[in-house]
Amino acid sequence: MSDLIVQGGNPLTGTIIPSGNKNAVLPIFCATLLTDETVTLRNVPDITDLNKLVAFFTQQGSHINWDRTTGIMVVNHADFSPALSDHELPQDMRSTVLLYPALLHRLGKIVVRSNTKGCSLGVREIDPHLEILSALGADISGEDPLTIALAGGRFAGTREWLDYMSVTVTENFAMAAAVAAGPSTLLNAASEPHVQDLCSALVAMGAHITGIGTSRLEIVGVPALHGADITIGTDYHEIVTFLALGAITGGEVRVENSVPQHFDLIARAFSRLGVHVRHEGNTAVVDRDQRLTIEQPHTSNLLPKIEAAPWPYFSVDLLPLMIALSTRTTGTIHFWNKVYENGFSWIPELAKFGAHAVVSDPHRLIVFGGRPLRPAVVDSPYVIRAAVALAMVAAAIPGESVVRHAEIIKRAHPRFVENLNSLGARLEWRE
Repeated sequence: MSDLIVQGGNPLTGTIIPSGNKNAVLPIFCATLLTDETVTLRNVPDITDLNKLVAFFTQQGSHINWDRTTGIMVVNHADFSPALSDHELPQDMRSTVLLYPALLHRLGKIVVRSNTKGCSLGVREIDPHLEILSALGADISGEDPLTIALAGGRFAGTREWLDYMSVTVTENFAMAAAVAAGPSTLLNAASEPHVQDLCSALVAMGAHITGIGTSRLEIVGVPALHGADITIGTDYHEIVTFLALGAITGGEVRVENSVPQHFDLIARAFSRLGVHVRHEGNTAVVDRDQRLTIEQPHTSNLLPKIEAAPWPYFSVDLLPLMIALSTRTTGTIHFWNKVYENGFSWIPELAKFGAHAVVSDPHRLIVFGGRPLRPAVVDSPYVIRAAVALAMVAAAIPGESVVRHAEIIKRAHPRFVENLNSLGARLEWRE
């Protein structure tokens, strides 16, 4: 377990380049198993989940050359020849389910646990993944472990309408349909930037996909995919993290490669907290000493509100960063998490800093901003952005704070401490 020690009160100032998107690199890396040809990945972030997948593939015979300094990874699965059992799949991360399509494509049958792990935001059910795989021609049997078999030797094209816009279910559908026999259509598909990145990577590998970035994906399967040279997109979560840290500490932060095409709702959420984000080309900027006052709606009998839901709504993964920022603002604001039932389970830790927040129900929170804050020792939940949010608040308060068990940050933010210290923060890991 790693604790994050934060000496707060320093305005963060400077220019920084964000890493590749963790939520894009994991499915794209899994998709490389759909071909025996060499795939080169660029801008690869050095994160714990990816290291686990690299170790898994290497153990099964794959050849992977990863230069962590340049962020370039060269992958070839021509010698991938495992004899898999349930216990050989990585079991301590949610992204394990992203292995299913490629493993079925190669092996015809896999045995998996029916309960996968991830973070603590709520139950992450496997049923939608099984339903999609079944619709694409897989047979499911057993209870725990489950046996998933591709009876016909190849996925079969299908038409499906998802119950909700699930990112990983959409990604699994795209990977399986890309090598299925015949055309496939997915309605109510997720369209997050990382889903778009995976679909674009599959196209670079020879897949035929239309509707990328929309809720309707049309995919015509091909017998085999080929090698490609793919650059992982910038992580917009990390962009927002750096900008929010600049704002909450009163500094001036410039973030290069800032994907401004994805920033409309993000900038609007910042503005509701009194923070103006501007773009100079592909560089996002938060200027020094933002006003940090809640923007009042014209409908005066309603609380200001930030809602989070599946893309193209404001991203639910970014909501904890806005909650942290709101503790330093003047005014009261309502947050609405429309996805996770445990999305506010970490709020009692926020209160240890002196923040005033009321959880109305599992999905709604009211923050009374502008209250005096003090250093504290807090316990991080197993939720990446909540851990980052606690670190944000600590960075804004003069004095030493400790965010205990914060190592989950490493799952999504390579060089988190080094990057923030380069901007003037004073953070360190303590084992």
